[in-house]
Amino acid sequence: MPSLLDRWQQLKRDRRVVWAAYIALALLLVALPFVTDWAFGRTWVRIAAFVLLYVMLALGLNIVVGYAGLLDLGYVAFFAVGAYFYALLASPHFDVHLPFWLLLPLGAAFACVFGVLLGAPTLRLRGDYLAIVTLGFGEIIRIFLVNLNAPVNITNGPQGINLIDPVRLGDFSLAQTHSLLGASFPAVYNYYYLFLVLTLAVVFVSLRLEDSRIGRAWVAIREDEVAAAATGINTRNVKLLAFAMGASFGGVSGGLFSGFQGFVSPESFTIIESVMILCMVVLGGMGHIPGVILGTVLLVVLPEALRHLGPWQQALFGRVLADPADLRLLVFGLALILVMMLRPSGLWPSSTRRREFAAKGEEARHGKQSVYDAAR
Repeated sequence: MPSLLDRWQQLKRDRRVVWAAYIALALLLVALPFVTDWAFGRTWVRIAAFVLLYVMLALGLNIVVGYAGLLDLGYVAFFAVGAYFYALLASPHFDVHLPFWLLLPLGAAFACVFGVLLGAPTLRLRGDYLAIVTLGFGEIIRIFLVNLNAPVNITNGPQGINLIDPVRLGDFSLAQTHSLLGASFPAVYNYYYLFLVLTLAVVFVSLRLEDSRIGRAWVAIREDEVAAAATGINTRNVKLLAFAMGASFGGVSGGLFSGFQGFVSPESFTIIESVMILCMVVLGGMGHIPGVILGTVLLVVLPEALRHLGPWQQALFGRVLADPADLRLLVFGLALILVMMLRPSGLWPSSTRRREFAAKGEEARHGKQSVYDAAR
C-alpha cells in the first residue's frame, strides 16, 4: 500500500493537479483584495500590497545572498535610490513630472549602477568583512539623503519629499476609484493589481535566472569560489552581475513605493529595513523562491497581526497586562529564534539545501560520537 509521501509525489507529477493548483492560486490572488476588504477591512488590502512590494525586494536580495552567497546588509540602499529617483522626477521638488512607464525602468537602471559601484570595491571581501562594508554603504546612502539639502537642496533633507505624482498609465490614474462590470476598484485595489503583475514578472525573471548558466555560476561561487574560478567562471563579472540584478529589483520596488505612498523620507530606509529583508530570505529558505515568498508573507503579516494583542488581552484577562507594542516585538523575536533553532535551513528550503543541512548534521553527530569514543 503506497504511503502518504508516495501519494504526494504522484500528485506532484500529475500535470492536471499542478495546473489546477496554479489556477486556484491565480483566482485567490485576483479575489484577495475583495475577500480581505470584506473580512478584515481595507487596511489589510494595503498590507497585502506591501507584501507584494517586499516580495520583490526579498527576491532581489535572494539573488545576492541566496544564489551568489554574498552577505549584503545594505540592500535597503537600492530601495532608497529607486524611491528617491522616482520622487525627485515625479514631484514639484524639481518641477519635473516624468511618466511612470519611463521612470520605473530608469530607476531600475540607476539602482543597477549603484549596485555595480558597491560590488566593484568589495569583490575580494567575504563573510563578515563584506557584511560590514555593505552595512556601511547602506548607512552612507541614508546619511546622504538626510544631508543633501545644503548648500543645494537636492533631497529636502530629513523632511523628505511629498506630493509625489500617483502612478498613471496613460489617462488611467491608479489613485482614483474605477468601476468595471459593476465592481468598484478603489485606489488601493489598483495598486495591488499593479504590484501583483510586476511581482509575477520578478518571479518569472528569478526562475529563469535560477535555471540559467548565470544562475549555476552564482551557485558555484556560493559553494566554493576557488573551485568555481578553477572551472573557468569569471567570478568578478558574475559577482558584479549579482549585485547589479539585485539592485535593479530594489530600484523597481523603490519607485513603486514612492508612487504608492506619495511621500518618502530617509526614515523609511534604516538599517532595520535591511535586516528585515535579510530575515525574509533566511527565514523562508535562501535560494528557494517559494520559500523566500513564504518568509516575506510571514514577516510582513505577523507584526501587523500582533498589533491586536491589546484587545486579545482585554478579552482574556479583562485588562491589558503588557503594552502591545513591546509585547509584539517580543513575540516576534521569539518566533524568529524558535524557527531558526528548529529549522536552520528555513521554513521552505530547496531540496539541495535540505540535503546539505542533513549531511552537515550527520557529520556533526559522527564527530561528537568519535570524540566520545576517544574519551572512553
